[in-house]
Amino acid sequence: MTPPIDQETVETALALTREAGDRTLRWFRSRQLTVERKEDGTPVTAADRDAERFLREQLAVHFPDDGVLGEEEAPTAGRSGRRWILDPIDGTKAFTCGVPLYSNLVALEDEHGIALGVINLPALGESVWAGRGLGCRSDRGPAAVSDHVGLDGAYVMSSSFSHWPPGRVAALEAAGAVLRTWGDGYGYALVATGRVAAMVDPEVAPYDVGPMPVILAEAGGRFTDLDGGTGIEGGSGLATNGHVHDELLAVLRGA
Repeated sequence: MTPPIDQETVETALALTREAGDRTLRWFRSRQLTVERKEDGTPVTAADRDAERFLREQLAVHFPDDGVLGEEEAPTAGRSGRRWILDPIDGTKAFTCGVPLYSNLVALEDEHGIALGVINLPALGESVWAGRGLGCRSDRGPAAVSDHVGLDGAYVMSSSFSHWPPGRVAALEAAGAVLRTWGDGYGYALVATGRVAAMVDPEVAPYDVGPMPVILAEAGGRFTDLDGGTGIEGGSGLATNGHVHDELLAVLRGA
């Protein structure tokens, strides 16, 4: 059996993620916030860079042998066989628009896969986290996915529809799904806590979905890419309550 992660490591990751999130609030809705563009055209701010730098520095203190993969800095090699996966602000576009649905994402990967994951929503004062073998929790208590069966009437989140191939939106609407956006990490948190049935991300990097496999598994749901693969390197993400997963995949593939 795959061994559980130790509770102390989960608690440390949660505390550090929350502290990184609190730091971003200094820039949130500030008139002094400056938005820059990276080479790929996506936005980045001082809050993104500060949060990742803080996390890297703290992880180096608490887990000096572990590697780190983050969005804003070059990867750091480790000696332990483990690596931390960081997205200091997932939903930077929401952050720069003053929308309080952005998140801080932290995950730990070991030889068995993703061992722990944290989704922190600092502007909402909410976190969702899980450790392998320890269950999924939120600030409201134990977290579990919904029991909604079938796409008809199922709420399906996405970060946007701009990256969706033609026909997929129409196909889901024809199946009766209710589509909503401003997803990012927030959408995955909604799935894990049973408030929506699914979250779809047609294009992601590993740090966009690092926490999702363990969070969804421990909440009783399911996470794959859009090809059905279970890792975080597939370039896409699909999180569901499990009941709608295969039907949703079939509709998306058919479209």
